[in-house]
Amino acid sequence: MPRFYEEEDTKTWKPACSGLREDLKECLAKSDCCVKDGHTMKECLQLGNHPSVPSECMALRNSFFECKRSLLDMRTRFRGRKGD
Repeated sequence: MPRFYEEEDTKTWKPACSGLREDLKECLAKSDCCVKDGHTMKECLQLGNHPSVPSECMALRNSFFECKRSLLDMRTRFRGRKGD
């Protein structure tokens, strides 16, 4: 019976766009919106262009969205996923 993957590969497997997700969580957790204002991460994302949300976090949000959207795009079979 052929083996299509090694056991070690399953330990290092990560879901699609997980790197961007972790970066976005870290950015929001360090932002003034969560630390000083006491909002949740979800509320900070919904505030949008609020001064307490850094522009880096909003750029990561857009990149994460584009990565997730590229999972549904059939052209990514040839081009690869965005953000990975």
